[in-house]
Amino acid sequence: MLLSLSIATALAACKKPEDTAAAPAADTAAPKALTVDQSKLPPFSAFQPSDLDKTANVCTDLNAYANDSWLKANPVPGDRTSWGTFEVLSERSEAIQHQLAEQSAADTAATGVEKIVGDFWATGMDEAKIDQQGIAPIKDELAAIDGLTDQAKITDYLRTSAAKGQNELFGFGASPDFKNSEINIAYAMQGGLGLPDPEYYTSADNKAKLDAYQAHIAKTLELAGISADAAATQAKQVIDFETRLAKVSKTSTELSRHVELSYNPVSLADADKLTPNWSWTEFFKSQGVAAPQMFSLAIPAFHEEISKMLADTAPDAWQAYLRFHAIDSASPFLSQPFVDENFAFWNKTLRGQKEIRPRWKRVLGTLNRQAGETLGQLYVKTAFPPESKAQMETLVGNLRTALKARIEKLDWMSAETKQKAIAKWETFTPKIGYPDKWRDWAGLSTSRDSYLGNVLAAQEFNYKFDLSKIGKPVDKTEWGMTPQTINAYYNPQQNEIVFPAAILQPPFFDPKADAALNYGGIGAVIGHEMTHGYDDQGAQFGPKGNFENWWTDADKHGFESRTGKLVAQFDGYTTADGGKVKGDLTLGENIADLGGLNTALDALHVANGDTPDPKTDGLTQDQRFFLNWATVWRRNFTPEEMAVRLKTDPHAPANFRAIGAPSNMPAFAQAFQCKPGDAMVREGEKQVVIW
Repeated sequence: MLLSLSIATALAACKKPEDTAAAPAADTAAPKALTVDQSKLPPFSAFQPSDLDKTANVCTDLNAYANDSWLKANPVPGDRTSWGTFEVLSERSEAIQHQLAEQSAADTAATGVEKIVGDFWATGMDEAKIDQQGIAPIKDELAAIDGLTDQAKITDYLRTSAAKGQNELFGFGASPDFKNSEINIAYAMQGGLGLPDPEYYTSADNKAKLDAYQAHIAKTLELAGISADAAATQAKQVIDFETRLAKVSKTSTELSRHVELSYNPVSLADADKLTPNWSWTEFFKSQGVAAPQMFSLAIPAFHEEISKMLADTAPDAWQAYLRFHAIDSASPFLSQPFVDENFAFWNKTLRGQKEIRPRWKRVLGTLNRQAGETLGQLYVKTAFPPESKAQMETLVGNLRTALKARIEKLDWMSAETKQKAIAKWETFTPKIGYPDKWRDWAGLSTSRDSYLGNVLAAQEFNYKFDLSKIGKPVDKTEWGMTPQTINAYYNPQQNEIVFPAAILQPPFFDPKADAALNYGGIGAVIGHEMTHGYDDQGAQFGPKGNFENWWTDADKHGFESRTGKLVAQFDGYTTADGGKVKGDLTLGENIADLGGLNTALDALHVANGDTPDPKTDGLTQDQRFFLNWATVWRRNFTPEEMAVRLKTDPHAPANFRAIGAPSNMPAFAQAFQCKPGDAMVREGEKQVVIW
């Protein structure tokens, strides 16, 4: 995750008003002749009454009733670790991108964004050339690491590599100031770990994965020409190095629930005193960033430990750590043995993926991570109908109105706090489909010479672009996701809700579908993103995106007592193989689901007015609303993927998201004639009512 997006995406789901009749803005150098053959795209996974599992009881388990038949018929494919609604739409998006990338690569005289897309595609798909190059593309980097024989050289290397966008030790970049969201400041975050969470190093329950990681490190080093004995020794050094960092790092749960951990404003002088062996003054200078009056040194204990390690950790241990990560980071872009070993651990062992994805999909993934908006410009010109944006603007408006009404009717919140909540509501900014203004990619130089060369060029270009924001006003036209992404998000520091073009498809959104399906799909997602502004973390930001307390003490206490009940609800969920859901880790998303679904149902009822309920396929509108909500969350996981997500994902497993919010809603029980005592009916003290 880019540091500049970390705070926004920490509160995101899963996860710019303009003239809807106008064509999307685009790079003037991009061609207009690109086309998409719709007949080659995979089908949608939309709600169908025939998918319902009539052997299941909807009042016992909405997810089983709505999705079990589909889930049984759609196991996780060998080249994935999960499979469901999001992945089906991802396949469609990839199929469109595939066509666009091939057409771009075919034009060797292309310029602008089409050239970037074409260069990435052509070099990434040239397996023969990549295999022929072997490890040669990173030999200079490895030689530099071999020369790190003392602290001064190590420190200089860390600064130099960071300036190229290759900082292994910690995150560094621009993000809005917590206290003044109009201005970007620099943030230094924790980092340095290979595994997804500190618990992998510190908990005995994860020893098997830690041992497998150590074996992977040794194998990777051997591929680079290091003897087996030396590789084993260095692998142990890497594990010891990262374990030391893990002990001073915050867990995924802590970071998810305590957004304030990101903000620790300090002067350069005070930061230098805190880390005597690591000069922040020199670091800013080496990155080409003017010395600021202050920056955020987040998780200070982590940075203190790095300073200590620079003094007391032997150079050969630093070399082992940096050497492994240099090779491992480059492995997906090197010859086949490196690709295979990288996949064997990170995808197969850690997440349970049985087969490597086809090369063309991996190349698209790389392009999307490194220069996704270039491809996004081509995507919206060929695959996003203007009428979708127009209908979405209407839906967003209806959801806004419904949310305001819910806030005004709250019986547990004082008038004083309500007034502040409405003030925040008034400043919500929706962004739909694609940016009003595309980013300028003119400074990125790509070629047909080297796949890894293009990746590294993009990394450095993106890093310098991010650093250029420090000390400058926040550009509110920027997006944190590309148009071709199947997700949506809420950004608390800009108080904006963002819906990329690619998610505006069935089962989320269909211009031809009835209102019940659209409100149960994208309507609930819209409500979800709005409610993020009032979840346990978003509620700490005010109308202008500043970190501030706008609650009375009594209201804050009442809010926390209600959210505590939601933590307890999700703490009670257990996966099929005994995994425990973390109610505190997933709290923000669960609050957003509950508030979003209630708001969407209110908006549907207002939109229907006094119109009689037109049953469709024997189902009422409310039934179809809840069934499409469940359809959105149909998803299978490999056991290994589920284990990783339970530790690190702020979203609860999909099957629990399908049932969690509806079980707290009397409207669900009424829609399906459920009775007190049914599992999908939470009553009395167990029922959670927040927004």
